[in-house]
Amino acid sequence: MTMPAEHPDERGRADRALRPRAVPPAPRGSVLLLHGGRSDALTPPPLLNLPSARMRPFGTAILRATGKHDVLLASVRYRYRGWNGSRTDPVHDAYEALDQLKLLAPLRPVVLVGHSMGARAALRVAEHSHVSGVVALAPWCPPGEPVAHLRNKHVIVLHDEQDRVTDAHDSWDFVRRARSAGANACAIAMPRGGHAMLRDAGTWHRLTAALTAGILGVLPLPAGVKAAQAGDDAVLNARGVLQEMPRAGCRPS
Repeated sequence: MTMPAEHPDERGRADRALRPRAVPPAPRGSVLLLHGGRSDALTPPPLLNLPSARMRPFGTAILRATGKHDVLLASVRYRYRGWNGSRTDPVHDAYEALDQLKLLAPLRPVVLVGHSMGARAALRVAEHSHVSGVVALAPWCPPGEPVAHLRNKHVIVLHDEQDRVTDAHDSWDFVRRARSAGANACAIAMPRGGHAMLRDAGTWHRLTAALTAGILGVLPLPAGVKAAQAGDDAVLNARGVLQEMPRAGCRPS
């Protein structure tokens, strides 16, 4: 594949792979957001980046859920909009961001929250020593994605089976393979939302925030999720998980 010429702002990009949003003086843990993208696109993300904007309410919900626990929140800035291939995929950007994050929150646990292509990248870099787990939203999990590196990591996948962009059944298969490799993995079948997670968006936000806080250890994981990670049932129904949430508003209508 022909590589594109260096983009004008590539110089010094190592300083911008990590985009902090909230940095407490002494973080107890960190959350890194990875937005979606395209299968192939060698142009930089635009200034008006809708996939990135879609992750902002997830960040807000996470900050609200962890507000008393000094959690750092940041996102990854990609060089290119697409996955493209081994030299230009967002995995490289995610690794850069994680290395930079160590300077802000050394020796603190990190949870990766990714959507679609960003979820695929998050699952790839979860081997990083500081990463405790991944919350993958409507992830792109094509057959054959590696799982051996996820041993002892938390992996929780949220997907709507009506998603027409990425395949929820590929996600369920990924979770089962990750469990076989020793990951603390389970999946949650969402009742609606599609790929963009817009319908019943509040449920996606609140559930993601609760799971993220649970993996960080600042709040307990829902009991059903913990049981699923240790048991035989890899795919949970969202309604059962939501019934364990403390607020009635978390239940889907």
